[in-house]
Amino acid sequence: MNAKGQFEVSLKPIDGYAQGKHGNNLGRMSIDKTFTGDLDATSQGEMLSAMTSTQGSAGYVAIEQVEGSLAGKQGSFVLQHFGTMDKGEDNLILEVVADSGTGELAGIKGSMKIDIKEGVHFYQFDYEF
Repeated sequence: MNAKGQFEVSLKPIDGYAQGKHGNNLGRMSIDKTFTGDLDATSQGEMLSAMTSTQGSAGYVAIEQVEGSLAGKQGSFVLQHFGTMDKGEDNLILEVVADSGTGELAGIKGSMKIDIKEGVHFYQFDYEF
């Protein structure tokens, strides 16, 4: 099955433990999202990032819990992110954490793709039960 739509995201810096060194900047941020379209939901999570001194090279990991409605089914699930950029070439993986689905979304599995066009965030979510 496939769900499509848009989302708005708010990222805010929060205090982290580790400090970057030697030209690398380590960060920690809160994530708040609102999804519209086939996925009508909100999410909250946290992200850890590393920015290098090379323009366009960075990495991040994140966990967010999504709660709301997917194709009319109510519940929640957790998305795990793994992203890298190598001089502007990005690789982004978002997958549902196994057995994280609740309510009518129990047993959900899947992956999400994100596309940003002219500042608007779009998602495509391929999933199954």
